Amino acid sequence: MIDPLVLGQYSFFDGLDQEQIDGVLPLMRKEVFDAGTDIISEGKHNDKIYFILDGRVAVLKNGIILMKLGKGDVFGELEVLDVSPVEATVKALASTTIISLSIDALGEIFEKNLKVYSFLLTNLARDVSRRLRHMDGKLINGTHYMEWS
Repeated sequence: MIDPLVLGQYSFFDGLDQEQIDGVLPLMRKEVFDAGTDIISEGKHNDKIYFILDGRVAVLKNGIILMKLGKGDVFGELEVLDVSPVEATVKALASTTIISLSIDALGEIFEKNLKVYSFLLTNLARDVSRRLRHMDGKLINGTHYMEWS
């Protein structure tokens, strides 16, 4: 059983009260992945957003580690927003427990409670924006760039 209070720790659920979070919880699925297991694979289809409850994963592109994620982190959000194939592989580095929310479950939330759906999508967009800014910062700090005069 997933503790509903745990979900409140993820920015995806910001702005929701406990009753609203409790309404989303039955739509989520808990899974455990052994170390070395690919959770999502580059070039394949993914229809879930994943929330790491415990463990560590690596995000790899062409075999290169882009980042490592752990408890409290989220991945798979890009494919939930844009149903294109996965851009990177996410591999469990240790035994990793996640909970996931599928695109179909988000559709159910849309049909049942538009207010909750709106909060979730706004939070998802905010999280993707933060990650993009972080990656932009890493790119700029690691390369030469031209200054405008």
